[in-house]
Amino acid sequence: MDFTLTQEQRMIYEYGDRISKQFDHNYWRGYAEKNERPTELYQQITSDGFLGIMVPEAYGGAGQGMTEMLLFMEGLANNGIPLLNLVVGPTMTMGLLAKHASEDMKRRFLPGGCTGEIKFCFAITEPNAGSNSIEITSIAKSDGKGGFKLNGQKVFITDANCADYVMVVTRTTARAEVKKKTDGFTIFMVDMKKKGISKTLIPVAFPVPETQWQLFFDNVELTEADVLGEVGKGFNILFDTLNPERIILSGLCTGVGRFALKKAVAYANDRKVFNNTPIGAHQGVQHPLAIARSEIEMASLMALKAAWAFDQNLPAGEYANIAKYAGAEAGIHAVDAAIQTHGGNGFTKEYGIYDLYGLVRLLRTAPLNREMVLNYIGEHVMGLPRSY
Repeated sequence: MDFTLTQEQRMIYEYGDRISKQFDHNYWRGYAEKNERPTELYQQITSDGFLGIMVPEAYGGAGQGMTEMLLFMEGLANNGIPLLNLVVGPTMTMGLLAKHASEDMKRRFLPGGCTGEIKFCFAITEPNAGSNSIEITSIAKSDGKGGFKLNGQKVFITDANCADYVMVVTRTTARAEVKKKTDGFTIFMVDMKKKGISKTLIPVAFPVPETQWQLFFDNVELTEADVLGEVGKGFNILFDTLNPERIILSGLCTGVGRFALKKAVAYANDRKVFNNTPIGAHQGVQHPLAIARSEIEMASLMALKAAWAFDQNLPAGEYANIAKYAGAEAGIHAVDAAIQTHGGNGFTKEYGIYDLYGLVRLLRTAPLNREMVLNYIGEHVMGLPRSY
């Protein structure tokens, strides 16, 4: 085993350190409070060539893998710049296109995605199909002319208002009509300008730049050219995007945790309450921070193992789910310990800690909740009976 990052990987990881000198946490927070996309930051990331990390060089990308994408996310989050949009666009959508799209589809979408000319969102969740994607009811039925008409609803779609195309996971055959429940799924690339698409904002209760939306599809016309992979066999490739989602979100959580702990350590070294001694000298302050740091580093290592397995085309589900669980828990514990260290100041805007709690707490619940992750580990990793 060699835990040493290559020179290129180290440069990717340290990019967050460099760009934070121009776009820091206060910059991110300003856009988060407005629920607006930090345009200048994305323009810089794009011009520096980081949107296409997982895209082959032939299509304008960097030709790297999940490991490098994870390091990029973690490096930004280490500096208080967590970007959820990097999950749905460059990781989930562009990564899946690079791996499974036809040559024509790659040429249509990947170069523009790398330059930022084409923006993506990803739509799988429905009001009655969240943890259980098998219950998806949106459907693209054949129109009898070689095309399809898509009808249905999707919910919690990140930055749907900014996207030019949405990758939609839907059925082309209703569940009642298939013998195997995973059959009949098809993935489409849908132009957001098409007639029949509408959207409604879902307000969230904590500050974050990305917005959440409901999408409605009413007889949206699609063609065979819009299909990613094969009609009716979309479920076979779906986990090539769901595992990366879990891996990169673990990196976001561990990065945010490191950022919060760094601020807490600085505060604990400076703040004096009793006997002119820094509060960091007290074990009641020091130990929770040390525990949180230990959890962060353990989760980070598991995420790297999951990314490595994915890049080696090895089964990554076990590691990805453990990383998702560990990352979310570690991030929550780290931010909570940082808030406690700051005392009352932890709840003020000036110190910039509490605004991170909603984000890491979200990731215990989404995109797959902790309970379903533990169900997966219990059944598929440990061999316990199915519990749901």
